[in-house]
Amino acid sequence: MMRSGHMACPGCGVVIAMRLVLRALGKKTVAVIIPSCSSIIASTYPNTSLKVPAFHGTFESAAPTAAGISYVLKLQGKDDISVVAFAGDGGTFDIGLQALSGTVDRNEHYIYVCLDNEAYMNTGIQASSATPECAWTITTPSGRPFRKKNIMEIMAAHRIPYAATASIGYPQDLMDKVKKARNIQGTKFLHILTPCATGWRMAEGLTVKAAMLSVETRLFPLYEVFDGRRYAITYEPQGFPIDEYLQMQGRYGHLTQDQIANMQTQIEVEWENLRNKVKDCQC
Repeated sequence: MMRSGHMACPGCGVVIAMRLVLRALGKKTVAVIIPSCSSIIASTYPNTSLKVPAFHGTFESAAPTAAGISYVLKLQGKDDISVVAFAGDGGTFDIGLQALSGTVDRNEHYIYVCLDNEAYMNTGIQASSATPECAWTITTPSGRPFRKKNIMEIMAAHRIPYAATASIGYPQDLMDKVKKARNIQGTKFLHILTPCATGWRMAEGLTVKAAMLSVETRLFPLYEVFDGRRYAITYEPQGFPIDEYLQMQGRYGHLTQDQIANMQTQIEVEWENLRNKVKDCQC
């Protein structure tokens, strides 16, 4: 569903995620694109790399645009066409959060895909609220002093039918979740970590390895949330120490051993919290 010759940087995690999502959805799909890395990849005027219809909206409007298109298709009796909104972490965690909250509160029928490369990469690597604590960006040269916003818990609080994390390092898990989302009525939210070789200051060939290590270290676990209350882990990670994941990225080159140890502790706490939520659902 995607042509070659697009404008993605070498080693781009966003374009891998977009390919997998569109492959799972198939031809009967309408994509919504907003200003982000995905817009450069998908629709550099006057060309497009997508093989499906696409609508280019404003930065904050991915969610309501997708909801509106879905509603019109419903009025036309075209209930076999999926509408997917692609937005970056800036357009999801920050600029588009209010509009996203409005559509999920109404449980509009569409799929929202957050392509999270953990900063405003398209405009020069500025920090967003998805940027992890201590990570370097040009606006946080000593490391971001705040923790990453927990977007999955925000979506779960809206009690939408389906929310899930996914990784380009585990393509079958990702595509299975997209196919599941396609067949669920209402709002579906997919949070996909998409490593950025440029912004993460690492070699182009390490993108997928970084994505896999984020999962295996339990930093970015793969799980699903149904109706905001039922949690299910879809992949059991190895539980590797965070060290290798951090060392491969130049954005963490300034960390002290105490900072690394603190990050490891935070991962273990969050993993245990997730496991407890899963256990609570099984009682």
